[in-house]
Amino acid sequence: MTLLAAATGIGSKAIYLLFIWLVSAAGAAWVADRKGYTERVGLTFGLILTFVGFLIVLLLPSRPGSAWKEDGPLPKRRRPRSPGPPA
Repeated sequence: MTLLAAATGIGSKAIYLLFIWLVSAAGAAWVADRKGYTERVGLTFGLILTFVGFLIVLLLPSRPGSAWKEDGPLPKRRRPRSPGPPA
């Protein structure tokens, strides 16, 4: 049986599917947090429904005062302030 699995390349497919599953769960948790929900909501959707769960979290309405409403879908990049001349 292991010879068949090695010959068909099921190992590499399994690792790619595992990475897709984990990245979609992490992305759904991040988006849910930005939309004002708990990370647990996004993580649950992402782990149970994989990529479809990520899309569902994207369709959730954002709560008032959330980072999604105030800053937009992507956070603003802030440049570090350079120190001024010594006083």
